[in-house]
Amino acid sequence: MPPAPPPLLDRCHHPLVRDLAWLLLAPDLIHTPWPGRPDREALGLGDDARLVGWLEDLDAWPEALERCIGGTLTGRMGLYHERLWQFLLASAPGTELVAHNLRILRGKQTLGELDLLYRRRGETGLVHLEVAIKYYLGLIEGPGEPHDQARWIGPGGADSLASKREHLHRHQIRLTELPETRQALREALASDAVGADRPLEIQRRLAMPGVLFYPWQRYHWQQPLPPPREANPAHLHGTWLHWRQWRDYRDGLPTGTHGARLYKPHWLALPRRENLLPLRDLEAQLAQHFHVPASPLQITLWQADTGWRRVFVVADDWPRQIPLPPPWG
Repeated sequence: MPPAPPPLLDRCHHPLVRDLAWLLLAPDLIHTPWPGRPDREALGLGDDARLVGWLEDLDAWPEALERCIGGTLTGRMGLYHERLWQFLLASAPGTELVAHNLRILRGKQTLGELDLLYRRRGETGLVHLEVAIKYYLGLIEGPGEPHDQARWIGPGGADSLASKREHLHRHQIRLTELPETRQALREALASDAVGADRPLEIQRRLAMPGVLFYPWQRYHWQQPLPPPREANPAHLHGTWLHWRQWRDYRDGLPTGTHGARLYKPHWLALPRRENLLPLRDLEAQLAQHFHVPASPLQITLWQADTGWRRVFVVADDWPRQIPLPPPWG
């Protein structure tokens, strides 16, 4: 029997292509009243062989993807994530990107911006897709009940799953209900051969991939933090711990564990195994980082028997701030 083919990400070498492949495979963090991301079938990549061939072609000739990403590699991760979606919807065989970052104005006031507007090839209906990529750390003690989304906060403490979810739900995804948006869409479609002079049919979708990091607890008898309300059962999991807990956590890792620090914006696909460091070398990097008051670090760990782990290590005084829950949450 021939050996099994390597996993999809192991076939990709270029870091941008690896992140794009991760985006195709990663589940949304939560289920909201809105439909989630376009699936592989909608993108025309439902067939495994076709998906592999599409990614391998990009890996061999990544120039178009590199041009699309442009300078966002040194900016906010959200902008990088949006560019990946722009490229995916414009280049996938099943979709056509119609517009992106479409500003909605009322006079001189900006009411908002539509992240992405696309259609499936051969169809006239439009899809408005809002996207966000989020990494949240759960608090054992915090606002609300244990399953409250306000308990899940960003590494910098500036936002929470509750505030992001409510902003997307109550504002961003509803922009297409405004007459100003309808007018902006008609202007954007004025030169569009497919969409011109047709009634506006708009479906709304929300994509929020990322990782939820659960607090590490040394003892099995400690009550674990439950997933937040609306959590997708298939969401990606990680662990977070304070720097003072690192040695205890490290001592529980299996022999042969290697790891790497993850640098923004490449928090999406995990690195190839040949790029991992011995655990002692990674620990030296952590010790240098946390020698002074420092920002949270995301790392990944790998061992042959246990596979991959994502871990956030935070300073001993983290969190330095906790966002207030949204008033309507």
